[in-house]
Amino acid sequence: MNSVDTDAANAAALADAVAYQEAILQGVSRTFALTIPQLPPALRTVVGNAYLLCRIADTIEDSDSLTIAEKRAYYDRFVAVVEGRGSGAEFGQDLAPRLLGSTLEAERDLVRNAARVLCVTHSFREDDQSALRRCIRIMSDGMEAFQEGQFTGGLRDEAHLDAYCYHVAGVVGEMLTQLFCAHSEEIAARKDQLERRAVSFGQGLQMTNILKDIWDDKKRRVCWLPQVTFERAGFDLDRLEEAPGDPAFQAALGQLIGVARRHLEVALDYTLLIPKSERGIRNFCLWAIGMAVLTLRKINRQRDFTSGAEVKISRRSVHATVYLTTLLGWSNRLLRLAFRVAAAGLPERPPLVSENP
Repeated sequence: MNSVDTDAANAAALADAVAYQEAILQGVSRTFALTIPQLPPALRTVVGNAYLLCRIADTIEDSDSLTIAEKRAYYDRFVAVVEGRGSGAEFGQDLAPRLLGSTLEAERDLVRNAARVLCVTHSFREDDQSALRRCIRIMSDGMEAFQEGQFTGGLRDEAHLDAYCYHVAGVVGEMLTQLFCAHSEEIAARKDQLERRAVSFGQGLQMTNILKDIWDDKKRRVCWLPQVTFERAGFDLDRLEEAPGDPAFQAALGQLIGVARRHLEVALDYTLLIPKSERGIRNFCLWAIGMAVLTLRKINRQRDFTSGAEVKISRRSVHATVYLTTLLGWSNRLLRLAFRVAAAGLPERPPLVSENP
């Protein structure tokens, strides 16, 4: 095959991989399938790819058919193929059949097609690839340290929760900041301010998911709630099955809702540092923040919920979030006001454990 034919074949393979990426995104995430298309085209492709890489790591973590040793081995292999060491096709074909039990078919399909996802990854310019490699390396290392099965009774305290959230979500905020700054010199001029808020952007969204998924996680015999927070309220997480109607449990849950709210406030500060001319990036962030705040509202109103489905926001709420944030996107003042209205009634952030006497 001559060089022209080789280039044409490579271009065709990349086009096929990008098409697959766009299709599978619809199957593995309702939220990101909505928000990622708002980004400028070049960022849309790289952020979509980054999300799918993170989802593969998540799929390994969430699997109830892999042992801890097997998960550790697959994390190492995944980091290697992202870094260009090893075969993505072999990784995907080896792992996919092992993902039984609770793994969704769309997630198995994603893993099975890891080589196509990596084809897109390795087509990016070096600074974008570097941001993705760093994120996946830190995320995989963190997931390995926080192996499921070790925390059936919860994490130690809020500092331990912060560490978990950093490895699975805060690092994503850092990665997005690198990608946004590479995209725009105007954004890059605010890099220091953005970096100080980037971890909270990820943690606010992650904490919302942790609270929403308490009972789904319990079915997988894992708990990401901080023991000390609940002990101080008078509830033992070893009795989690008794939690829904327990006032002490609900009081501690309210404290964590307040912490999540505060992180989302910082996430809004992060977003409003993005120039107004970058409406796509702002919408990407604002829609995710808005949906998280509405989820916290449902959790707060129904602290005795027993499944994530009970506090899942409706499509109508999603559409309302999209409409309102898009309508107000030109005004930072009105966006702050909308946040305060949406968050009204949510607990304020309590003192952190480390600030307690």
